[in-house]
Amino acid sequence: MKRKEIAEVSGISELAPGIYSLWLKSSMAKEALPGQFVGVYPGDGAHLLMRPISICDVSDDRSQLRLVFRAGGEGTKLISRRAPGDELKLLGVLGNGYDIDAMKGKKVLLLGGGIGIPPMLYLAKSLSAAGIGCVSILGYADSKDFLRKEFDDVCHTYTASMDGSIGTKGTVIDAINENMIFADIVCACGPMPMLRAVKQLAKDTGMKAYISLEERMACGVGACLGCVVKTAKEDHHTHVNNTRICTEGPVFDAEDVLI
Repeated sequence: MKRKEIAEVSGISELAPGIYSLWLKSSMAKEALPGQFVGVYPGDGAHLLMRPISICDVSDDRSQLRLVFRAGGEGTKLISRRAPGDELKLLGVLGNGYDIDAMKGKKVLLLGGGIGIPPMLYLAKSLSAAGIGCVSILGYADSKDFLRKEFDDVCHTYTASMDGSIGTKGTVIDAINENMIFADIVCACGPMPMLRAVKQLAKDTGMKAYISLEERMACGVGACLGCVVKTAKEDHHTHVNNTRICTEGPVFDAEDVLI
């Protein structure tokens, strides 16, 4: 059930330049699923809209949420300046995540690009806990491989970097080809060019692909229609080929969306 809540900052650190790890004491951790996100309000009075941030992890006792995000705009920069003991207003839990049960008995490939990497960590841990084997490929711009060691603790992990400083030079797709990786299901989160390439890869290889779309959001609850994506099929309620990322997504079957 979506609700607003005041969460307490329990820890914050900078993993790489501009990339922050934020732990929050929140009851939302009890219900958070891989692929879902929360809206975080900067809380300064000038930036009123929530910032959608994917859930990177939850604590073992499910009392805390972990968010890993890039401090790019003024809102996220304000969030990054919080300290332990400070409070932040959250809206959540938002969106639909990955269907873990549908992956049982399958070999799963996880692809994360840039700030699309954090939500893949929670998915990797959830798959491991369910006894589902997975391999991950993480795509970076350079050698600043944030979260890499944490993925290594959960599954076999490859890397790719655009400058060639670590792993395969190029994209996560290049790393798939270089290492001759195949799976039954691929789950991906990252920039739109990467997701388009993943959709084409699934079409060419027969893999089932689930992609998590990133989009600017104002309300997070489907009212503003600011995060609409084109769909392959007509919605039986609205009779248009559109759907909302914040409520019907952010995770979609790649065949269902036109990107």
